[in-house]
Formats: sequence, structure tokens, C-alpha cells
Amino acid sequence: MAKKQKLKKTLVEQILDKAGIVHEGLALNALADESVAVPREEIFKTLALIGDKTGPIIGIIPLTGHLSEKKLAQVSGNKKVQMIPQKDLQKTTGYIHGANNPIGIRQKHRYPIYLDKQALILGQIIVSAGEVGRSIRIDSQTLADFVGADFADLMD
Repeated sequence: MAKKQKLKKTLVEQILDKAGIVHEGLALNALADESVAVPREEIFKTLALIGDKTGPIIGIIPLTGHLSEKKLAQVSGNKKVQMIPQKDLQKTTGYIHGANNPIGIRQKHRYPIYLDKQALILGQIIVSAGEVGRSIRIDSQTLADFVGADFADLMD
């Protein structure tokens, strides 16, 4: 009988384990796999932007949603925010497109982080675990507390 292969924990999962934070590791590439077995509205994407006053800023919204740059600018004290160009993403956050996550970013940087209020309503959400194809399911309030995120209405 074949043994189920145990996935090596990502750095993000190791950080959460060390902090004693309950989470579930998932092998999931939400960007590439349309047939994922989890409701898509539970999957959240971590977006990196630049604010004209704050510099880098992180917005986390449902994969199915559209970020309102105007709303994020407002809640973050910026006049305007814009997406970080993909060529600058890794040097700004430490992660490539598809692997950005609030836990890893918070470990290296003190960027302001905002979670869409939909995460609070859902209770548990799925975010990247810091590697393409890897995700974690975590309680949204626990995540917000751990990374110092504020909840806000961020979507159009």
C-alpha cells in the first residue's frame, strides 16, 4: 500500500507552528486550478501596492473580488495607491507573483496590511503559504491579529 506523501512545511507554516497558531496546510494552486475542491470565495489573494504616503501596502481580498484602489487608499491614509509592478514585486515583498502572503511579508517588513471585511464574515480563509501551489486555511481574526492587519471594505 502506497504511503501518502507528507508535504514539507513551507516557511510560513513553520512560522505559524512556532507561534502555536492553528492552521491547515493545503496543496492548492488557486491561480492555475479552476477545479479546486474548496469554495473559491474562501480563497484570498494577497496584493502588494504602493501608497503615495505610506510606501508599500498590502491588501488581501477574495480571489473572486476586485480591489478598489480608492477604498484602500482611503483606509490607509493615502491619496492614491497602485499595484507594484511585477518586476519589482520580489524585491519589495520577498515573494514572486502567486506566492505573496501576509505572514511571510510581516516577518520581513512592517508594511500596513488590510484584510477585506469579507474575511471576518467567513471566519476561516485560505491564503498563500509562501510558495506557488501551497496554501493555508486559517481563522481570519487570528491571521489579522498575528500580522497586525485591519479589516476594511476593500472591494469595488
